Amino acid sequence: MANAAKILIVDDDKDICAYMQTMLGSSGYDVTTISNPSLVLDRLREQEFHVLVIDLMMPEIDGIELIQRIRRIDTDIAIIVFTGYPSVETAIDALKLDVSDYVKKPFDIDSFRKTISDVLKRKGIVLDMEERLHQTIGQIVRRLRKEKSLTLKQVARRTGLSPSLLSQIERAESSASVSSLYKIAHGLGVKLTVLFGDF
Repeated sequence: MANAAKILIVDDDKDICAYMQTMLGSSGYDVTTISNPSLVLDRLREQEFHVLVIDLMMPEIDGIELIQRIRRIDTDIAIIVFTGYPSVETAIDALKLDVSDYVKKPFDIDSFRKTISDVLKRKGIVLDMEERLHQTIGQIVRRLRKEKSLTLKQVARRTGLSPSLLSQIERAESSASVSSLYKIAHGLGVKLTVLFGDF
């Protein structure tokens, strides 16, 4: 999971930690859990995380106090708080500490996954650059081909590549070699760099 978003779940309830690890792990996230909030700062000094998910009601250190301590060492990390006891006061306190989202327990796991995805996007955390590059190349190749009113078969004839491979490149299902991209660019009458868009 080298490219997976790293998420740290902090909740004194070990069952919630286990549930979150299973549910978010199955979505491709790299999940670490801590049920003792006093260990969080040391873990943050040892390891990078993209998102922290913190329960507000914990016995040793309450969530707001923990977030205040975290903000002293990391002002940018995305933090999502969740609580079974939401209140206007804790929501305001959380927002003052630049918390990315405030979630009420119990919550729907699908909407929580979306919350994490949205928070990662808002923070500008891009973990799948290679996939985005393939999609960009595919979209540009398809757009240029359509602008020139060419079929896949016609581009295949110009490039010596199979229509099947060209289709896979356009749909970002296949990683094209530099040689194939050069042939496509030449066949479409553009410079190779045009296929990379803003990358």
